[in-house]
Amino acid sequence: MDFALDDEQKMMIDTVRRFIREELQPLEERLEQDGELDRDTAMAVFEKSRSLGLYAMNMPAELGGGGLSTLDRILCEEQFGHTSDYLIRRAFGNVYEPLLECRGEQIERWLRPAIDGRRTCAIAITEPGAGSDAQGIRTTARRDASGRWVLNGSKHFISDGLWSDFFLVSARTGEREISMFMVDKGLPGFTVGKDQKMMGLRGTPHVELFFDQVVLEPLALLGAEGQGFKLAMGALNVVRLAQVGARAVGKASHVLEQASAYAQDRQQFGSKIADFQMVGQMLADSVIEINAARLMVWQAAWMIDRGIDARDTIAMVKVHAAETLGRVVDRAVQVFGGMGYCKELPIERYFRDARIYRIFDGTSEIHRSVIARSLGKKGAALYDVHR
Repeated sequence: MDFALDDEQKMMIDTVRRFIREELQPLEERLEQDGELDRDTAMAVFEKSRSLGLYAMNMPAELGGGGLSTLDRILCEEQFGHTSDYLIRRAFGNVYEPLLECRGEQIERWLRPAIDGRRTCAIAITEPGAGSDAQGIRTTARRDASGRWVLNGSKHFISDGLWSDFFLVSARTGEREISMFMVDKGLPGFTVGKDQKMMGLRGTPHVELFFDQVVLEPLALLGAEGQGFKLAMGALNVVRLAQVGARAVGKASHVLEQASAYAQDRQQFGSKIADFQMVGQMLADSVIEINAARLMVWQAAWMIDRGIDARDTIAMVKVHAAETLGRVVDRAVQVFGGMGYCKELPIERYFRDARIYRIFDGTSEIHRSVIARSLGKKGAALYDVHR
């Protein structure tokens, strides 16, 4: 791997970093206090980002997106970790890769409007009885005599559901068959339930969805019938690498910068606390772990861009990056002491936000099981991509 970034990549990172610093970070305190931004402010953020070509950067250029490679996207996603999930969604979009399966009329109805920001999409896989086990879903879609689909069931923890205009919904279309559908908000029988309030991720709604005899036209089927599990897993793999792995690295870096600056400034017993051996060890451990996580993320992106199956590597990234973030933030609270536990500073918010990374998109325990099973099948090939 060549770790040198070219001038275009450096300019891209600088543009994203500057936008986050100047446009998004000043809104974080208001979001934390109010739990939301007024729609005018949120739309202004979107318009500024789109004018700079920063919206839907993961989508192909020929469809109006940024056309970034996986590695380039990862470089941006690390910067996204320097602010809140809600603000990133408003500024840069959350256009899921399964939408690229759209064909014919679907492209103008769902895909292009999502890429240019006219429509917002959320992915709906998780159910009360199916979290890490995506194959355990119970929502069903059955064809009626006219060839239309009838959707029944429920979803929960659906991120950004209040903002979204349509949803990518996974449903059983046979005893062992899962398909994916594009379901517009407002259809008869489709109800958006309560916002399930979270410990962290302030501002990002996580809603329940209920489907009671919701009739879907044949056009709503995304991809081929029975392809839904493959589409869902493909989407989750990208999310795990980008929105968990890379953003966890970015968040950990952001927190470490503040902890290091505070340790240099804070005086105790006549010395700055950065000179205390145990504090220095905590900061050093954080540097080591963040850089290790970053290299894992980059390796997985490199593999994807070269057509190498990166699923096992992404599982490792999910565990290591998420747990690195948790340790770095926990150390930061300790470095800041009482002020780290106080709402006057954002450190306690970072601590709350970090906890979910070990849970969503597959728990650390589930991914460790996946890695262990793969090791039994592949041996050294699991961790040596050159074999």
